[in-house]
Amino acid sequence: QVQLVESGGGWVQPGGSLRLSCAASGFTFNAYTMNWYRQAPGKQRELVAQIMSTGGITYYTASVKGRFTISRDNRKNTVYLQMTSLKPEDTAEYYCNVRYRSVEVWGQGTLVTVSS
Repeated sequence: QVQLVESGGGWVQPGGSLRLSCAASGFTFNAYTMNWYRQAPGKQRELVAQIMSTGGITYYTASVKGRFTISRDNRKNTVYLQMTSLKPEDTAEYYCNVRYRSVEVWGQGTLVTVSS
């Protein structure tokens, strides 16, 4: 079955960096757009970054532009989110997502905490 497994979250001080990974299985990874979402406590889940199947086109929400970079390795069926200059407001559960045959598939999430 389609499965997404995130890793790489943790605690970091403001200004620090983390790299999240999402390992995908059960579908033809290189044919699908991949997404990173996040959900902070008490807030709605929001799209953070998106990368098209070939990796040539990306999207970022305004609050992370210039700080986060989404990338993918289609040989490893993995999508990454490199996060730099982290701020306390980046604290959230981060989820990997794919829309597979009209169904939204989510990973279990990985928690990122930014605090001093």
